[in-house]
Amino acid sequence: MTDAAYMAHALRLAARGLGNVWPNPAVGCVLVKDGLVVGRGWTQPGGRPHAEVRALQQAGTAAKGATAYVTLEPCAHHGHTPPCAEALIASGVACVVTALTDPDPRVSGKGHQMLRAAGIAVTEGVMRAEASRLNAGFLKRVARGLPFVTLKLAATLDGRIATSSGESRWITGPQSRRKVHALRLAHDAVMVGSGTALTDDPDLTVRDLGAQRQPVRIVLDRLLRHDPDSRLGRSSSAGPVWLVHGPLAEQARRAAWAATGATLIEVAEGEGGLDLAAALSALAWKGITRVLGEGGGTLAAGLVKAGLADELALFTGAVLIGADGRPALGELCLAALADASRPVLRETQVLGPDLYSLWSLD
Repeated sequence: MTDAAYMAHALRLAARGLGNVWPNPAVGCVLVKDGLVVGRGWTQPGGRPHAEVRALQQAGTAAKGATAYVTLEPCAHHGHTPPCAEALIASGVACVVTALTDPDPRVSGKGHQMLRAAGIAVTEGVMRAEASRLNAGFLKRVARGLPFVTLKLAATLDGRIATSSGESRWITGPQSRRKVHALRLAHDAVMVGSGTALTDDPDLTVRDLGAQRQPVRIVLDRLLRHDPDSRLGRSSSAGPVWLVHGPLAEQARRAAWAATGATLIEVAEGEGGLDLAAALSALAWKGITRVLGEGGGTLAAGLVKAGLADELALFTGAVLIGADGRPALGELCLAALADASRPVLRETQVLGPDLYSLWSLD
């Protein structure tokens, strides 16, 4: 097998950590000796132990003389655990192949340098693009102080998310809804606006996928209009609930939500509502790297207009509602077609009667 094949294996392992390891990156490691995989590991829930440590534990003495394929440069700093670069050196591996240099200034090339100084051969950049895609949330948080945002929309063939009365259950079928839960599982947080929270009273949990760590459930609610006695308020012990609000939210509402165990985050207001960039920056500061936006057309349009959305996960149901239905995307105030965003199609999947498509946004 080639270096790329082993790195692809490591990337598949790394993907198991998505949604479970924030604020850490999701890393995979494969140890290979004489053409055989002798150790495998990925970052564990909560970010510890690291992928390299897990793989080395599995390999034991077989790690000596092996090649380690790691999706991100091994850490070089002392944190909650000793540096993974030191663990690899102590194990006696002969070679280390990595996909990405860690942009964290505490590492940023120092891990590679430590390995080379110990006489270990290092190859960098194998499947760099794929690894960058996998850890886009971690990379964006380090580089820009913002989480990676995926907009999820379930729409009809004619681009509507509900009837004129607000009825939307169900535009898509059970296969699509199961896929949505898988998306929630792969994100650190699920986010809706106050309108969706008030209309749908969602709980935003991952269901029917076995016992799982729940994502952080976030409501952008400028005035804290959502009821603390809602499904979110009553289930805060089952998984974190965060309310992002503005400075004008009443103290009584803040106290009522705090009493449920929810975390309250105050941010500045922008034009017509919360400052979305400030809200996302606050989430990143608290460690969030990947957000699944499940709000309605207003929140989706706001994120798109502000250039804060990175990709669109679109579930299209075989339903026609007509122009009186509620649009999937609110007003973008475009003056000309040339100003319109041109998403790039990355993936499609047939889910029963529905079509799932994943698009990269500008």
